[in-house]
Amino acid sequence: MTKNGNFDRTLSSEDVMKRRSSLLQRLHIDGLLLLLLLTLGSVGLFVLYSASGKSWDLLIKQASSFGMGLGAMFVLAQIEPRFLARWVPLGYLIGVALLVVVDVMGHNAMGATRWINIPGVIRFQPAEFMKLLMPMTIAWYLSKRSLPPGFKHSVVGLALIVVPFVLILKQPDLGTAMLVLASGAFVLFVGGLRWRWIIMAVSAAVPVAVGMWYFVMHDYQKQRVLTFLDPESDPLGSGWNIIQSKAAIGSGGVFGKGWLLGTQSHLDFLPESHTDFIIAVLGEEFGLVGVCLLLVLYLLVIYRGLVITAQAQTLFGKLLAGSITMTFFVYVFVNIGMVSGLLPVVGVPLPFISYGGTSLVTLMSGFGVLMSIHTHRKWIAQV
Repeated sequence: MTKNGNFDRTLSSEDVMKRRSSLLQRLHIDGLLLLLLLTLGSVGLFVLYSASGKSWDLLIKQASSFGMGLGAMFVLAQIEPRFLARWVPLGYLIGVALLVVVDVMGHNAMGATRWINIPGVIRFQPAEFMKLLMPMTIAWYLSKRSLPPGFKHSVVGLALIVVPFVLILKQPDLGTAMLVLASGAFVLFVGGLRWRWIIMAVSAAVPVAVGMWYFVMHDYQKQRVLTFLDPESDPLGSGWNIIQSKAAIGSGGVFGKGWLLGTQSHLDFLPESHTDFIIAVLGEEFGLVGVCLLLVLYLLVIYRGLVITAQAQTLFGKLLAGSITMTFFVYVFVNIGMVSGLLPVVGVPLPFISYGGTSLVTLMSGFGVLMSIHTHRKWIAQV
């Protein structure tokens, strides 16, 4: 109260923070996670402008996709996990049906049939949505059973994973198929899958890989594996991407050449510089410091996801939050690994940085589900 007997209407910084926190809670938005995602999205647009050769068209499309992703994130954050789980089986069936549509009459581009194209309306990849629907489906299935899952429930879970995996593999899209497989497998792992079964699965990976090599993988996919083992064997052909990517990252040094000053991408030495190999552009222009700062942002997002997983108070929420977080880590690990030559090139985009509308909207949707799990955590009833 002032000397004149009137109440001082000036709010302290602590009061302002409390009001903002209360508003975010009412909107079911996690403030820290939102801040990290907005930062990553901004960095992505900043790097994409250079990687795309200063293309405003691609920049506007990516910004529009990011805006759509924010809208999807906000909507999904409002949906209570109990209600969300109720519709998961239908979503899974629709997702599988769309993959079948792609297989039968999908749009072909660059030798792959991955898109559903409605001219003048929309063009999208149904496989991207399975990255989110897959862990939701396995989490829904396991949350209604006792854990750790027994042999029968583990087999059913694997069957649910294998169906979309095979359909995506036929497109062909090995990278997305492996991510869908991983997202479902993570739920089984978080659910307490017995170690002897995990060891058996790992042991079976060798004969399965041999079978895929001879009967499933296409020639260009085999060439990617051979290039990974010895990129210098064909430096002007299949090894070109990896060699130029390493050259771009190495030439950036500690502090980089500066924004828009990279030579590998701007002189067209680096293919796919705005999609799969965009971190090479970042490394060349901003150096080791820029790459490390990006990795710190990713680690903060992953840490926040793990905190939300630990605080989730329902089995469905715990399984799903853990899977979303671990799958996001795999996205980052696989892309950086393949660009630096530590893993074969499988066509996995770098989250929030690489150009790609459907992928970006799916990512943001996943974080919307994560926020829903966190902000509705007082809901105790079992799904």
